[in-house]
Amino acid sequence: MKIAILDGMAVSNNDVSWAPIESIAPTTIYDFTGKEQILEHIGDADFIFTNRTPINREVIEKAPNLKWIGVFATGYNLIDINAAKEKGIAVANIPGYSTSAVAQMVFAMILELYNHVGDYNHAVHSGIWQRERERAMWCYPLRELYGKTIGVVGFGAIGSAVARLAEAFDMNVLVYSRTVKPEAEHERLHFAALDTVLAQSDIITIHLPLFDSTRGLISAQRIAKIKQGAVLINTARGPIVDEQALADALNGGRLSGAAVDVTAKEPIDADNPLLAAKNCIITPHIAWAPIETRIRLVEMASDNLKSFIAGSPKNIVNP
Repeated sequence: MKIAILDGMAVSNNDVSWAPIESIAPTTIYDFTGKEQILEHIGDADFIFTNRTPINREVIEKAPNLKWIGVFATGYNLIDINAAKEKGIAVANIPGYSTSAVAQMVFAMILELYNHVGDYNHAVHSGIWQRERERAMWCYPLRELYGKTIGVVGFGAIGSAVARLAEAFDMNVLVYSRTVKPEAEHERLHFAALDTVLAQSDIITIHLPLFDSTRGLISAQRIAKIKQGAVLINTARGPIVDEQALADALNGGRLSGAAVDVTAKEPIDADNPLLAAKNCIITPHIAWAPIETRIRLVEMASDNLKSFIAGSPKNIVNP
C-alpha cells in the first residue's frame, strides 16, 4: 500500500505532524501539485489526500491503483465524485473539524467591520492621535452588535455555531435553511425565507456548500434586496456570491462593508472586482486554518483512511 499527499503545504507549514498518516503506509508528501503534475504525483498510490488539487474524471481514469481519495476539507467540489464512484473509488471528506474556527473567523470579520480595530491601530501608529487628538476618535464609524439582526444563510454545524455566538452578543438571529428546525427556534432565533433574511438582517453570513443549486445564489437580484447599509460575510465558497454584484453594491453604498475568506477563483485573480471595492476585507481562505484545527484535520483524515482499510469506511460522500 502507498499513500500520496498532493498538497501538504496547504495543511502544514512544517508545524503539523504527518505521523498519523505516515504510520499507516509508506507516504510521499508533495508541498504542491500543479495540474500537469497530478498523475505523476499520484503515481501508483493506492490512497491520496488532497486539499486544493482538483481530481477530475481524466485523472481518476488514468490513476492505475487508486482506491480511495481523502479530502483535507469538508467541501469536496474539487473532486469528480461521480467519476470516482464509477471506478469504485471511495471519496471521504472531514465534516466538523473546523466548525469553531470558521465561526470564530466570522466574528473576527464582523468585529473588524464594526469596530475597525486594525484601522484604528494603523491610524495611531501613523501619528494621527498625537497630531489630531479629537479627529483620531472619528476616523471610522463604530457600531454595536447589541440588538442587531444577523442573517445566517445555511444552518449546518457552522451556521449553528455562528448563531450561538451571535446570541452571546445579544443579537437577533434570522435563519434561512432548506430544513426548518422548529425545535431550534426561540425568542431571538427564527427561520425565514431567504428574501426575508436578506431584507431584514444587518449582517448576512453565508454557510452553504457549493452545489449547482447554490452556485450564484446570492445574485445581483438578491443583493439588491439586502437591507440598506448591511454587511455581508462569506466564509463558505466564493461562487455562491456574484462578486461583481457585491463589488457594485459596496461601491454604490448599498452595503456598508463585506468580508470574504473565499473567492470564485483561488488564488484570487488580479482583476477580481472585490480587490478594488470599498470596505471589503479579503483573506486567503484561512478561516479553517488555526494550528489546533489543522492538527485535528490530520488526525481525522488518518482515522478516515484507517477505517476504510479496516473495511468500515466512514465519511464517504459517494457511497
